[in-house]
Amino acid sequence: MIIKDIKIFSQNFRKNNLIVNTILKTKFSFNIIFVQEPSWTTIYSIPSSRCSEEEELVGVPNHLNWLTFSRNSTSNNNFPRVVTYVNIRLSPFWFSLCKDLLSHRDISLVLFFNNNNIFYMINIYSNSSQLALKYLKDTEVNIWNLLIMSGDFNIRDNLWNSLYSHHSSHSNDLFIIADSFNLGLSIPTNWVSTRYSDNCQDVNLVLDLMFLCFRSSELNNHVIHLEWRLISNHTSLMITILLLKNIFRPRNIQSSNIARKSIPLSSN
Repeated sequence: MIIKDIKIFSQNFRKNNLIVNTILKTKFSFNIIFVQEPSWTTIYSIPSSRCSEEEELVGVPNHLNWLTFSRNSTSNNNFPRVVTYVNIRLSPFWFSLCKDLLSHRDISLVLFFNNNNIFYMINIYSNSSQLALKYLKDTEVNIWNLLIMSGDFNIRDNLWNSLYSHHSSHSNDLFIIADSFNLGLSIPTNWVSTRYSDNCQDVNLVLDLMFLCFRSSELNNHVIHLEWRLISNHTSLMITILLLKNIFRPRNIQSSNIARKSIPLSSN
């Protein structure tokens, strides 16, 4: 059994379980769902062997049709801010969370086996302090056959938003990290904002990005779905990656030589 392609959905859900449950129930045509900022809530209480009070079991939404991948929390203030869901139809391909390679609450590295190859995917949320980016910058890890790195990067930059006038130094770190994984910034087929302000007087932003393999035919072909935003202020990103057509090999290139150009964002 071989996977010919893999369909990926990525969105920041603003800690709203209603949206997550809706997506899990209605987007079964997808293979992978990247969730940023999930809501960790009490699922139910269980008897405790240590005290008379019941212990609360805290988790994220689950569904029978989806496998859930997230790292364990060490405290109530350290819940993971990314969760990856894998369609149960793909369970024969041995999906696994690689905590031995990358262990951070804001990064989900998942691998799977297909056609005698190992492929990796990164789901990421980098907060305003850029903790995930700093972790990746300081962590030496060699990961080949990384198909995608996608999520909410929280970087305001004129490289991908021409309505924004400044360049961020965090973008330089992001490009260096992506280059080390043999990934390039993918430009969407529809140039629109990905984060919409609750205040109509504020400017909408591009914070959600997707990086794909330099040689993949899907590079610059992912789609932003405004109609799937629901009650989140972030739009969803979608891509279908052909696994049998693409050949993923290490690419030697200096970060300073990466072609970077601004995305002419529309006013949407």
